[in-house]
Amino acid sequence: MTALSKALFARIEQTGPISVAEYMAECLLNPNHGYYTTRDPLGVAGDFTTAPEISQMFGELIGLAMAQAWLDQGAPASFTLAELGPGRGTLMADILRATKGVAGFHAAMDIWLVEASAVLQTAQGRALKGYEAHWAGMVSDLPDAPLFLIANEFFDALPIRQFIRTGAGWSERLVGVTDQVLTFGLGPPGPVTALQHRLEDTREGDLVEICPQGTAILSDVTDRISTHGGAALLVDYGDWRSLGDTFQALAGHAHTDPLAEPGNADLTAHVDFEALAMVAAPLTPSRLTPQGVFLERLGISDRARALATRLESSALEAHIAAHRRLTHRSEMGTLFKVLGLTPEGAPPIAGTIHDT
Repeated sequence: MTALSKALFARIEQTGPISVAEYMAECLLNPNHGYYTTRDPLGVAGDFTTAPEISQMFGELIGLAMAQAWLDQGAPASFTLAELGPGRGTLMADILRATKGVAGFHAAMDIWLVEASAVLQTAQGRALKGYEAHWAGMVSDLPDAPLFLIANEFFDALPIRQFIRTGAGWSERLVGVTDQVLTFGLGPPGPVTALQHRLEDTREGDLVEICPQGTAILSDVTDRISTHGGAALLVDYGDWRSLGDTFQALAGHAHTDPLAEPGNADLTAHVDFEALAMVAAPLTPSRLTPQGVFLERLGISDRARALATRLESSALEAHIAAHRRLTHRSEMGTLFKVLGLTPEGAPPIAGTIHDT
C-alpha cells in the first residue's frame, strides 16, 4: 500500500467517495506523493516515452510549422512562444534549434513553459541552457502578447470525470473503498448540463468522459489568441468525440490497474478533441489530423532520409524505427491526432488538414 493510498482511504472514510477527476488530481499532483511532483517519468528509466524523446524530427518539424504561422501573421516583433507540459524540455529545445535560421524569429520570441512539476522544471532548464526561458504555473500567467503555443501530450493527463448513461440522465463514476481496496462505484443518477447534447448519440449504460480543466485551459488560450493573435497546436491521443472508458495507467512502459498503486503510475485518458474545438471559438480549428499525416505533410520522410545519410549500423536502425513509430498507422501515426487553431482569416498551421 502506497502512502497516497493511506491518505486517500482516510479522505474517503471521512467525506465519502471521490470523483475520478479528484482521484487523478491527487495521484498526479499531490504535493508530497504525486506522480509528477516526485519524479521524472519520461524515457527508458521512466514509465512512458513521448514523441520528442523518440526523434528530433518531431520537434524540428513542429518548430518550422510554428515559425511559418508566425510569418503568416505578419511576423509580430514580439511574441510568446509557449509550451504546455514541456516534459524534459526536449521538444522546445528541438523547436529552437530548427528555427535558428528563420530571420527575426528568435529575436522576437519570449519563451514560456507552463509546468507544475519542480523536478521537470529543473530538467527543462538544463535542456534550454543558453536561452532565457520563463516558467508559469498556468496559462493566465503568460504575458499579454501574440501567443504561439504547443501542447504535446498535455491534455491527456488532465483529470477527467466519467459519467454512465442512466435513463435520461447520468450517474458519475466514483472511487471508493471496499474491504480496504480502492474500487469504482456510481453516484446517484441526475441531469448533467455539460452532457445534455450527448443524450442524442448515447444509450443506456454508455460511458462518456469530460475534462472540465482541459476546456477551461483552452478557453484561456483562445481568449489570448483571439485578442493578441497567434496560433495553437495540440497533439495528443484521442478522437473527435468521447465514448467509452479510456482511463488508464502506465508504469514501467506497461499498462496497469489505475487504482492499484496511487502515485506510482501515470494516469491518462483519451482527449475529446470535439470538446476542445467547441470552446475554441472564434478561432478556426483545423480538421482533426492524424499525427502520421501531419508529419508527412511537413516533410518528415525527406528529413529522415537526409539524417540517414550520416548514420550506419544500429544508429541507422534506431532512426528508421523512430520514423516508423511516429508515422505508421499501427503505431503513433493514427492513434495520435493534431488540432491546429488560428484566428479567423489567418492561414492554417502547416501540416494540418483544413477545409478549403
